[in-house]
Amino acid sequence: MASAEDRRHLPKEFRAVEPEADLEPDPAKPMPRGEESPSGEPAPPPTAPTATTPAFALPDMPTTVSLVTDSVITRPLAERMASASESEPIGIVIELRTDSGIPLDDAVAELLGLVSIAAGGRDASAWRTGSYVMAALTPAEIHALVRIDADKGSTPRSSRQEAKSAPRSFINRVWPNFEVRATIHRSVITTKADAAVRSFDATGDGIVWAVLDTGIDARHAHFRTYETLSLPEGLTARSFVPGTTDESALQDPNGHGTHVAGIIAGGQTASPRGKRIAAATWYRTAEGDTGVERVTLDRISGMAPQAKILPIKVLRDDRTGDLASLLEALEYLQELNRWGRELNVHGVNLSLGYPFDPSWFATGLSPVCREVDRLVANGVCVVVSAGNTGYGAARDTAGREMRLGFGMTINDPGNAARAITVGSTSLKPYSTGVSYFSSKGPTGDGRLKPDLVAPGERVVSAGAGELLTKARANVRLKAGEKASDITYVEDSGTSMSAPHVSGVAAAFLSVHREFIGKPDELKRVLMDTASDLGRERTFQGHGLVDAMRAIQSV
Repeated sequence: MASAEDRRHLPKEFRAVEPEADLEPDPAKPMPRGEESPSGEPAPPPTAPTATTPAFALPDMPTTVSLVTDSVITRPLAERMASASESEPIGIVIELRTDSGIPLDDAVAELLGLVSIAAGGRDASAWRTGSYVMAALTPAEIHALVRIDADKGSTPRSSRQEAKSAPRSFINRVWPNFEVRATIHRSVITTKADAAVRSFDATGDGIVWAVLDTGIDARHAHFRTYETLSLPEGLTARSFVPGTTDESALQDPNGHGTHVAGIIAGGQTASPRGKRIAAATWYRTAEGDTGVERVTLDRISGMAPQAKILPIKVLRDDRTGDLASLLEALEYLQELNRWGRELNVHGVNLSLGYPFDPSWFATGLSPVCREVDRLVANGVCVVVSAGNTGYGAARDTAGREMRLGFGMTINDPGNAARAITVGSTSLKPYSTGVSYFSSKGPTGDGRLKPDLVAPGERVVSAGAGELLTKARANVRLKAGEKASDITYVEDSGTSMSAPHVSGVAAAFLSVHREFIGKPDELKRVLMDTASDLGRERTFQGHGLVDAMRAIQSV
């Protein structure tokens, strides 16, 4: 596996939804005006459609046989190729066939040779991760690669899971290198993790959880109390972001990964005669501006305070990454666990993802979903954020805009069947229910997701990097207070919900160790004991994760 420091940059495709300005609420907007037109005048009656004009258009909607035709070039890649210039390299992830009858190493060597031929000898920045080959090819070179592979003449084997008719030899499918993006003091009470610690000593002791994110600031006091980042022998922090070193995984110029890790594990208690712990929370003023309030705490803790965290950097300092880096990181975890023969890493938190269009391919069978399911099959609990794409705007046939929630918006890799996919609630879930932004089910192929919900609004956790710097720069201080004393910050999103479930799972495993290596059974227990919020299943899944009920149920 090529080191991140040596590997060259691979273009990212299908840029994720552009993030809102960090920590700044949207300005107040007028609500839709019902029957009025955008100009403010009463809307004219809708024109009746003619025989040749549909009532409304569905742009680029495939029809008839093209809906499900087998293709080596996946639909999202075909869409990307159609918009690219002739000379523009496109980042691709080539999924190798596993039924070709050829040893994997031999197939990879053959495929790397085909990539070189397709590129005309040009350096295509190709490298291998497990059963995938990454490269950067122009549209014409991608077509050439698929033709060369097809001319090898191998016949695909039929299977119950998937019927393949397109000619292929070493290549199963070619995908774009999707861009992925990052999607507690009171939240330990909401999930009852504090009660579980007091009643069952459910501290997460002896459990290791990997956090694939922007990195973790190892200098933060939150991780010193229980030596959260002191890992068992053989486990080391890694970075898979091109141009970085492994030391980058222990730094966090953005702050997202540190915040996520602090929800899972670690903690801090103010000394009786020392300073209280200072945190920054955000609010909107009466004038619609954004304000920052300083609050103080006596104690703050992750869900499983004594669990160990393995930092793995897959997101850049702007909270973006790519599919190639994510696949490499998942392969690294398989290596650490010797593909299930030794369980050194018990769980993984993925507070990241990208929106998935079900017209692209069978939902839950994309490369990252397959690798997540394989990791679970080898004994690792994988917890994934559902995504923050559950809300948006639409126009009706009269052109009126309405803001509304959207179903079937679960992000990849949250579509993976065996992952625990987590949506967001507020800190008062029984009164406010599921967060408006939380991605909602079902999946594109009709499966119920999310699996659980957990707090994801205004969650306070360890602060670092840009997240902390911005809070300190805007905080309102009283006489004698210093911005530099603030070490915890507030953030929102399903990125915050997933680590609550990761922490509860780690706490559960530290009490019921017979469930280690049995992530499907662990998932079942967490879902069966979740607290019903009385909301639709496609919104809340099985309900709010409940640490006490889970531990007591066994």
